[in-house]
Order: sequence, then C-alpha cells, then structure tokens
Amino acid sequence: MNLKSLLSNVFGYIPEQNNEFIIPDSPNNINKTNEISSKQNIFTDYSKTKEFLTVKYNLLINSDINLREFEINISDKNFKACILFIDGLVDTDSMNNDILSPLLLRNSIKMSPPSTNNKKNVEIKKFDLKNFLLKNIITQNNVKTEKDFDKVFEKVNSGFCALFVDTLDIAFCIETKNIQGRSITEPQNEAVIRGAHEAYIENLRTNTSLIRKIINNEDLVIESTNVGKITKTQVAICYMKNIVNDDLVAEVKFRINNIKIDSLISSGQLENLIKNNMNSLYPEVLATERPDRTCNFILGRTCCHFNKWCTIRINSSSSYVRFSIFY
Repeated sequence: MNLKSLLSNVFGYIPEQNNEFIIPDSPNNINKTNEISSKQNIFTDYSKTKEFLTVKYNLLINSDINLREFEINISDKNFKACILFIDGLVDTDSMNNDILSPLLLRNSIKMSPPSTNNKKNVEIKKFDLKNFLLKNIITQNNVKTEKDFDKVFEKVNSGFCALFVDTLDIAFCIETKNIQGRSITEPQNEAVIRGAHEAYIENLRTNTSLIRKIINNEDLVIESTNVGKITKTQVAICYMKNIVNDDLVAEVKFRINNIKIDSLISSGQLENLIKNNMNSLYPEVLATERPDRTCNFILGRTCCHFNKWCTIRINSSSSYVRFSIFY
C-alpha cells in the first residue's frame, strides 16, 4: 500500500450510500414574512400603520424599539399619532424638546390653522395638515418626508425618529441621532511627527467632517450609498469635482453599486470586492487611517505616478482603517 492510499484510508471520508435527504414541500417552509418584507406605502389608516409597525419590528418582544402613541388636537379634531425610534440611537432631549413638547403642549391650547381676516374675494383653501406640522409644529431643522415604509425603516435604523399621523400617507423622519462612539484619537498604525494627530473612527459623519475641516472648499463632493442587503453599511465616495476624472468616479460607483452581498462589516471586505486584479504589481487600493493623507490623495498630492484617483471610505465597527482607491 502506497502512502497516498494509506492517508486516504486514515483521513478520508466515504459517505454512506443509503442516506437520502428529502425536503418536504410543506407550507411551513414558505417564508411567512414575504408579504411583510415587500415594499409597502404608508397607510392613511393609523390602525393599519400601527399593526404593520408592530409586526415588522416585533414590538411585543423587542425591548429597545419604542412606539410612543399620543393624540394631536387641531381645530377640535383629534388625530392619532405615534413616534417610532430605537432607544440608544436617538437623543432623548432633542426628541422631547423638538417633537413631543411642541405636539403635546400645544394640545392644551387647542391648535388651530391660520385664518384670514379678509374673507372677501379670498378662496378658502382646504386645511393642509402636512404643511401645518412642518411649518408650525416640528422645530427640528432636519426633517424629511417619506411615503415608503422601507425608506422610513432605513432612517429609523440609522438614528432617525419617525412620526406617523392619522389620515397622512407620509411619515416625518426627524434626525435625532445620538450614536455613541469613541472620540477622535491618534493614529495607531501610522505615526505622525508633524501634522494633525487625528485618526478616523467608526462614525461616518465624524470622518467626513474631518475631511471637510481640512479641505475647506465647495468643490469637495461626498456621495453616500449603502452596501449589503441586511447590514446596509454606509459607504462614502469623496472627490473634488473640478479635479477628478469623471470616468473613474463612474467606475467606482458602478463597482460599489453592483456588489451583491448580504453583509459588509469591515473595510477589508469592500477592498477585496472592488479590486480588479488581485495579482497586479501595482497597488489598486491603499489603506490609511489618517484624514490628512486621505486629503492628499483627494487633492492629487501623492508620491506615486498616478493621476487618476478617488477616495472611498466605509463606516465600519470592526476596522479603523479607511482606504483610498486610485489608478
């Protein structure tokens, strides 16, 4: 018996021939959440909206998902309303002062829409509840209206607070983010002797602000997109619109938008997914944790003989490294 046969007999695995695996065609195997996970517009009926939110977010068992219900009184009419938010991702003081207080305190004084004293030759318009809430009640500066539940859930998962009001087929997505994270510290892998002792952190908006602080120019463009069907990880593409090669930006967007993956956790994953040639002698991707080095790439001030570049950064919780792509 030769060595190959000996190793095959000792370490090899021979499956039994009588094993049969049968997947029964049972209705229990059908995904019961297909109807719930499909795209759905917001209902004008508050009871249907509440039921949809309860099922989608499992509000009966989820301890960090809060649904605050109340009523809004306008012109002697009561409108049922609720706010949906995730505890730990929102700033409770901002939510109480900018959303709940204006809505609940004004209930005691009977809110009424503005009226015109001169009714002659003036067409009385129908009361618009949406504009009244936007212009007179909600005091937060960043408010967006959405008609699709999926877009609302995407914002709620990122730290927004969603306001639903009866008879309205839209939701008010109000920014109340307060995601906890570490403060800006010195780079761990790239020592700095002369220059700013700042490194990227896990908060995407903090990282983009570091770039904005260095490149104080209106030509700096920061585009955002999501990667991953489940995680929906935020990725930012940064470039100077008056310098960058437009074809390269289009290529970078094409590669990122065509990534078909369920989850994106680290920047290393994205680096491997967008590389073109793994065996290239020249680096396609450079990793850095320093904003000043990233800005040098954006401004074209590199020691490499490349004139086509673009910078990509990822919001990651497991890697502090952000990388720049150039060709």
